[in-house]
Amino acid sequence: MAMSLSQSSRTFDPLSDVLTVLDARATRRTRLEGSGDWALAFPARERLKFVAVLRGVSWLLLPNVAPQRIEAGDCCLIGFTEYVVASNPALMPIDGSSLYAEGNDLVRLGGDDAVALGGGISFTRGNAAFLLDMLPAFMHIPSTSTGAAAITAVLGLLDAEAGQPAMGNDVVTARLAEVLMIQAIRTFASASDTTHGWLAALVDPRIGRAIQCFHADIARPWTVADLAGVAGMSRAAFSAAFTHRVGQAPLAYVRRWRMTRARAALAERYSSVGKVAASVGYTSQSAFGHAFRRTFGAAPRQHTA
Repeated sequence: MAMSLSQSSRTFDPLSDVLTVLDARATRRTRLEGSGDWALAFPARERLKFVAVLRGVSWLLLPNVAPQRIEAGDCCLIGFTEYVVASNPALMPIDGSSLYAEGNDLVRLGGDDAVALGGGISFTRGNAAFLLDMLPAFMHIPSTSTGAAAITAVLGLLDAEAGQPAMGNDVVTARLAEVLMIQAIRTFASASDTTHGWLAALVDPRIGRAIQCFHADIARPWTVADLAGVAGMSRAAFSAAFTHRVGQAPLAYVRRWRMTRARAALAERYSSVGKVAASVGYTSQSAFGHAFRRTFGAAPRQHTA
């Protein structure tokens, strides 16, 4: 697995680390044009979905979330949840997946008063949960958000590529979709007033510094006291603040990322179980195997076949 840890812990970026290890890739770009009354329902899938409105107004409906009005220039990220996109939140939706079946990437519903782009970001099979479980199921980034200018620029490029396909179109649109996802996450994290979640932890000066240092050197035998020292906090205060923001205790996070990274490495089949164990901080292959089975319910060797 060709991943570099050459960055210093002061500049190491955990989000880049996670996206690289999970092999985040744009899988499909779609377009929706509609006028009048329309509503499309989509099932939950293990990927990160983006929906961006180029023209008009649409609504997004998700379980346990108030209907969200999204306007031209707005972008949304949708995690592992079902959702409905509609012209009116009161409408009964039809199955949207069937309209995009058999490679159809453009759906027209009566006109183009509303135009939206969609796309999916997939991850290595079985490992997507590490990120999706820590991200909000729904992230709305209005066009008025600080930093949204970059999103607007990327949307313009995506729209232009869709309108005038040229050489390398598939590669260009895939890379633009990936950039759009990262810009949306950045903007949401910096503009959101939430104090919960992994993104909130990353932008926290103290908790974020500890997460950076861990991701930069995951093989180090980290203790809560070590991480608290990096954060400049007492052990108890750090543990409480970390758990409050991230939703899991510090060493639970450490173990889960080590196991996720190990499983990704084992799937590449470039290293032995022993080498992978050492790369994520386990001097004992037996202890590594126990931790791996406790996390994934299977032995490490089952991921090397």
